[in-house]
Amino acid sequence: MSSSLALVQARLTSIINDRNLTVKQKNQFLALEAEGLLDYAPVSQALNEAMEQGIICDMFEGNAPFKPRYVLPDYARFLSQGSEFLELAPAEELDDALNMLTILYHHVPSVTNIPVYLGQLDELLLPFVGALSDEQLYKKIKRFWIMLDRTLPDAFMHVNIGPTDNIVCRTILKVDAELKQIAPNLTFMHDPEVTPEDLLRIATSNICQCSKPHIANYPMHAATYGDRQFGIVSCYNSLPLAGGANTLVRLNLKEVACRADSIAHFIETVLPSYSDLVIELMDARTAYLHEQSGFFSGFLVQEKLIDEARFAPMFGIYGMAEAVAILLTKEGLPGRYGWDDSANQLGVQISKTLASLVENRPVKHGWKQRALLHAQGGISLDLGVTPGVRIAYGEEPDPVSYILANAPHHAYYPSGISDILTIDETVKSNPEAMFNLCKGALAAGYREFTANVASNDLIRVTGYMVKLSEIEQFAQRGSRSNTTFLAAEAAKNTAILNRRARVISMESMPTYQSAAQSS
Repeated sequence: MSSSLALVQARLTSIINDRNLTVKQKNQFLALEAEGLLDYAPVSQALNEAMEQGIICDMFEGNAPFKPRYVLPDYARFLSQGSEFLELAPAEELDDALNMLTILYHHVPSVTNIPVYLGQLDELLLPFVGALSDEQLYKKIKRFWIMLDRTLPDAFMHVNIGPTDNIVCRTILKVDAELKQIAPNLTFMHDPEVTPEDLLRIATSNICQCSKPHIANYPMHAATYGDRQFGIVSCYNSLPLAGGANTLVRLNLKEVACRADSIAHFIETVLPSYSDLVIELMDARTAYLHEQSGFFSGFLVQEKLIDEARFAPMFGIYGMAEAVAILLTKEGLPGRYGWDDSANQLGVQISKTLASLVENRPVKHGWKQRALLHAQGGISLDLGVTPGVRIAYGEEPDPVSYILANAPHHAYYPSGISDILTIDETVKSNPEAMFNLCKGALAAGYREFTANVASNDLIRVTGYMVKLSEIEQFAQRGSRSNTTFLAAEAAKNTAILNRRARVISMESMPTYQSAAQSS
């Protein structure tokens, strides 16, 4: 037996014999091992070296992509037309709609093999509520919510609600706060012209209790994609509806900065060079998916639930905090990212440059022939590098200062950017403070507002949900959730549990209230 075959067999045996994995989890890990045996799409030597050096990462999507990373079906079309492939007639009442969605979810792929987008559920279900009483609707939504968590146990699975006020939206918020489940993840769309303040208060009060939902700046997203033409999926990724992300490739800005002689060298030469390599990798991976895998000949396309032209690669970046620190040191300049204006302005300059680089580089298979820039939330293997454009864990200023420092970045990342603010548990006795913080962040230009509360068992890791109690127990008994092992690995390898729990300080309130009042 060859040594390479012996290594493969040893890995497979270790998966099969792992007592902490469920049978389905073992199947998934075995499939990943099989994908890893295939030849990689041909790429240049320069790109190979950049990947080996940890400058560019393909997010472990497989050597020969046969499914998009994220898929956002047009569930409204599905409910109205039914499906010939699945032998389903159009929905007529709420039970039909819930049953049909449950069936289709098991046929919607993603990088995790579990759907990352479950639809704009309040908008989808509202036409089928009919004469149901509030209590009848509550019971049906609660059963549906429990089913999702138990049958599709993955915290990247995502539901959208809002910005309109309706009984389904309010019922989902009520059920989510009551059950405090890891899945599904949840985004509440907020539009100051449409969303009543008491509904936003319910959503921000929920954050105090269970760290959900994300609050999305609906007008910012709609300005990119069009009204009702997008969805928030996985952690906080904004993508075209009836399309999605065919791949996600990310660039480690820390490593790029290490290879620059100065700020000018970084901006003018090194960053553009590595951006070209990111585009090369995107093109290589999407060419295989679109031109060889056969994915876009399936029933989702044939029944017009997805459109191949509405898929785009995500150009992810991370390590902004470290990149700024490295570049300032090389120039002999003072400044601390998140705290000093000079450092913060350099970060914004980098984001602006990245947006221009992506806008001016066409891709083979993109949305309007372009990739979408994304502030990537990190993975469990990241060591010594901060996700996206976030301020480094343990170095965060007070929440208001954090928001004012990072808000200028949000305009440049159309496919998602998230800062996770960790708030002291005292906010539970003053939920109005969370409401005001959220409203101020959105008025300051935040694309997404996300917060953990320090005493909650349910927290966000890089954007997905996990229970602290399950992280602690994982090594002994595993978890039925597919994402707990990622969180346990992240807690061990990165500093996610070192986030500073901050009080919304009274001395910062005047600046913050001014931002809130401008909304």
